[in-house]
Amino acid sequence: VSVLGIGHGNKLLTDLYNCHLTKVYTVGGLFGKATDDFSDTGKLVEKTTFDHITREKLERILAVIQGTNHKALLMHSNIDMKTQEAYELAVKGLIRPMGKSPPIITAIRCLQFALPEFQLEIHCLHETQQYLRKIVHEIGLELKSSAVCTQVRRIRDGVFTLDDALLRTQWNLQSIQNAIWDCQLKVKTELEKTLGHQDKSRLHEMDAAMAHAADS
Repeated sequence: VSVLGIGHGNKLLTDLYNCHLTKVYTVGGLFGKATDDFSDTGKLVEKTTFDHITREKLERILAVIQGTNHKALLMHSNIDMKTQEAYELAVKGLIRPMGKSPPIITAIRCLQFALPEFQLEIHCLHETQQYLRKIVHEIGLELKSSAVCTQVRRIRDGVFTLDDALLRTQWNLQSIQNAIWDCQLKVKTELEKTLGHQDKSRLHEMDAAMAHAADS
């Protein structure tokens, strides 16, 4: 999923970026080797055994990673968890850094496990592809082995999912216009929820921008 803006929609991309929304990836991994760039196409650094690795051991490591990142999420969100504000933000799903922070994993789980291959689902903020590859590398080290990343696929970007994505064969004016219409409500809802209390005037601009983009 890659989100693009057209015309006034570019301003909405900035607003969505300022919401610091979670992105979701499926990440493939391969145990048994390490490379210089943590990918399966990089220069081979070493080979290791992996027969001792089980799904249970992998999931224990993932639980530790998620716990550590949860602490980082709270720290960078600058929220006192004992306050009413924190409770209300948690109910709305708005506990997240509203400024710059290191990459943070909000959830991670194993989707598939068939040695030497495995696949993870990673929910994260402020990530880079290199960071995701490094996570796979570090998982290999924690399991007394090594691992490389074989695939990174973004399946969600904030409010946008694979269901919103246009196939290459749909890259035409009518399909793009329909996509704008179909997505404008979810974009408006997210911006109102996250940024509405900060700047009401931007919401009026947003309504006008989306109407203009859909009519253009």
